[in-house]
Amino acid sequence: MALTAGIVGLPNVGKSTLFNAITKAGAEAANYPFCTIDPNVGIVEVPDERLDKLTELVVPKKTVPTAFEFTDIAGIVEGASKGEGLGNKFLSHIREVDAICQVVRCFVDENITHVAGKVSPIDDIEIINLELILADMESVDKRLARVSKMAKQKDKAAMIEEPVLLKLKEGFENELAARSVELTDDEYQVIKGMHLLTIKPMLYVANVSEDEIADADNNPYVQQVRDFAEKDNAEVIVVCAKIEEEMAELEDDEKEMFLEELGIKESGLDQLIKATYNLLGLATYFTAGVQEVRAWTFIKGMKAPQCAGVIHTDFERGFIRAETVAYDDLVENGSMAAAKEAGKVRLEGKEYIVKDGDVMLFRFNV
Repeated sequence: MALTAGIVGLPNVGKSTLFNAITKAGAEAANYPFCTIDPNVGIVEVPDERLDKLTELVVPKKTVPTAFEFTDIAGIVEGASKGEGLGNKFLSHIREVDAICQVVRCFVDENITHVAGKVSPIDDIEIINLELILADMESVDKRLARVSKMAKQKDKAAMIEEPVLLKLKEGFENELAARSVELTDDEYQVIKGMHLLTIKPMLYVANVSEDEIADADNNPYVQQVRDFAEKDNAEVIVVCAKIEEEMAELEDDEKEMFLEELGIKESGLDQLIKATYNLLGLATYFTAGVQEVRAWTFIKGMKAPQCAGVIHTDFERGFIRAETVAYDDLVENGSMAAAKEAGKVRLEGKEYIVKDGDVMLFRFNV
């Protein structure tokens, strides 16, 4: 179930600097294109205040947060879909991720070159989005050539697939991403196996300067990105990658003081991680005992046995039931025993769809 988000952007937009902050992995951040050739993968912890509160209540021997993967993908350039720069390799790396975080330069700095010679966030976004569309167009055209022949021979599967591919092709010709083409659930299932680049959910990350982070709403570049994202039904997170990289080296209490000095409530990094987690369709349930309080990642819509299987396949195989209490109910009552007395602890069976924030104890027998 390991889902991963890829960080993309033009060269020199602050992408690798942001990745360094996310993972403290030290990916090389140099002032020239193509310094990140192979994708860097880093595991990132998901900040969750609920885990801290459960730790206070239960006082376990250890607390374990949940995590997921970020992949830093080298800078795309115009013509990537035709192999310009290191295009083909980078596009294949994007194909392997489940969601895309596109870092957009919203700062002016004469010391950091821009590949186009000027700062223009919308031009940058359109270059990347168009390259992804062109790559998808090529995939659809190749498949269409084969499927159309089979459809003429009255092949049933091909006759179902052909109109879906034609619908996508029309969208691409109008510079629409696959996720913006209206597809029914059945149509989506038909093309799911193609792993199209533009079907992946997109989050825009506006990277601003240190001076502007506290007042990003007044940055005209940020507003341009927000206006664009609204049309794309996408979210925008504002960060200062340079500050985030500096903060990554600080202890938690120092970090809080630093944010206070900057006049910011939550770091851009925490916002980014939470937004990406949501973008991937992920949610969190908890197990809470004296040995360990732990957060577990699951995909929204999963049932109790599948969530049990996140811990161990035996839990899913021998699932009997799940003792379940909502996080808010547990905190309100102060302990599991008190929550039971208040009738807030439920026994859920195999068909129960797990909710974000559920605190669970699985009963199983193998």
